[in-house]
Amino acid sequence: MTNLIIRTEDIKPEHISELYVETSQDRKTVELLKSPTPIIIEGSRGTGKSFLLRVAEMQLSDSFASEHVLPVYVTFARSSLLQTNDPNQFTHWMMAKLCSRVMRCMYQRGLLVPANGALKILTGGNIGPDFGETPLESLAEKYEQSYRNPSATIDPSSIPTVDDFRDAIEDICRERGISRIAVFFDEAAHIFRPEQQRQFFTIFRDLRSPYLTCNAAVYPGVTFYGQTFQATHDATIVALNRDPVDPQYLDNMREIILKQADSELASNVEKNPLSFEALAYAVSGNPRLLLKTVQRSPRLLLTEVRGILKEFYRTEIWSEHTSLSERYSGHRAFIDWGREFIEKVIIPDALRKNELWALEGKKETTCYFWIHRDAPAAVAEALRLLSYTGIVTRLDSGIVATRRETGTRFAINLGCLAAATADPIQTLTTIWPGLSIKRFSEYGANYPVFGALTTVVGQFQEPDMSAALQRALAKSIDVLDLTEHQSSGLRSINIDTVGAALQASEMEFQRISYIGPKRSRRMMNVVVASVLEYLSG
Repeated sequence: MTNLIIRTEDIKPEHISELYVETSQDRKTVELLKSPTPIIIEGSRGTGKSFLLRVAEMQLSDSFASEHVLPVYVTFARSSLLQTNDPNQFTHWMMAKLCSRVMRCMYQRGLLVPANGALKILTGGNIGPDFGETPLESLAEKYEQSYRNPSATIDPSSIPTVDDFRDAIEDICRERGISRIAVFFDEAAHIFRPEQQRQFFTIFRDLRSPYLTCNAAVYPGVTFYGQTFQATHDATIVALNRDPVDPQYLDNMREIILKQADSELASNVEKNPLSFEALAYAVSGNPRLLLKTVQRSPRLLLTEVRGILKEFYRTEIWSEHTSLSERYSGHRAFIDWGREFIEKVIIPDALRKNELWALEGKKETTCYFWIHRDAPAAVAEALRLLSYTGIVTRLDSGIVATRRETGTRFAINLGCLAAATADPIQTLTTIWPGLSIKRFSEYGANYPVFGALTTVVGQFQEPDMSAALQRALAKSIDVLDLTEHQSSGLRSINIDTVGAALQASEMEFQRISYIGPKRSRRMMNVVVASVLEYLSG
């Protein structure tokens, strides 16, 4: 049976192009990412932000001989582990990480300049002829290990300023015939640490030069740009929403699966079109959710798929959302209210409308709702968190509704909508053909249910991240997005907590039955990626 790759982190860079399913929207996004204009991709978890960054990186790499644009991919997944007393720890770590990645990419292409001032700025000092670990790489590693000993002092004096870094990049580009360097920041900053995000976007803006272009992937609703960064002026924001109404939607979703499918799964997709279509429309454009649900129902039998839809969209996707309040208690009111609002108000209203319109002989259906622009700020915060987990998608603002009032339009995940019915497959196949964005439920500024949140401050509380991290590290590995085989393998060597999984070595993984040196590296990468994703929210 096909073992589908769920995360981009698990795909080798050279295999990215083999799995790329190009849609017209994705093609435009990739072209923008390769351009000199700073781009910010905004999308919920699993929508393919990291994948498109990797696609742009590979295409620039393939065209380097002619275009001379050097791509540099930088992941900030480990930012959740920074726990020092340094108030500027993220800025220092980010610059050390960026310098190190630029150097590594140049080294891999044979572009290193002689040992001059520019080189020393990017390494933090002198390096040997074999180009081993640079001082700044060592410094970045110390920051990433700071959660083990938060009181330890780290000396950031060797880290260059933004101005020095920018000058060094210009010197290197001129000396080596590089047109510009295109940086792709993935997991831009920890979503529940606004101070990290503000620092990131300040540097993001300040790094811009004719020789350096920055691009980043962020989550909708939970990104704080700060006062110095103006999203409309300092970058172009691209929303990554795959619309189920798009005529090519189903073909694109099918191709995503067939790119990885073995002959058995490919045959099942062909023989069971109704089952596959239900799974494809249920994800509302989220490739990761599609890969997950198809992998769990590989035979694509109607009874099997019906059970998966109910289990996943009634329970699991909501459990992921609710678990955020366990890690970040300052957000509990928003998280709990948001779930209740969707499950008890939004979904029933949409289902009632669809049923009524069907009885009236109307072909239009809806999964959309509208919130008045003057609704309590706390309501907006709750919806922002729902956007992060992909249960809700923010479509557009300034939409005129009844009585010429304006507000913001959202879409509810189709799987969540259908899972509340007796037969989700029938519901999905009935709803999606008639979806009309012009049809939506309206909730005015003083809608009664909003009253439960009016006493909650409409700003995120910046939590004690040290305490939140320690709580998360103590959790069982059951909270991680791992297969049953991977989880049982970890337990077989007494790795039962998130913290233990993060700190385990390759040698420890090799104690698992049938895991040798090669598989231990792959398994360690999968486990660490899952841990870091869990810690980041």
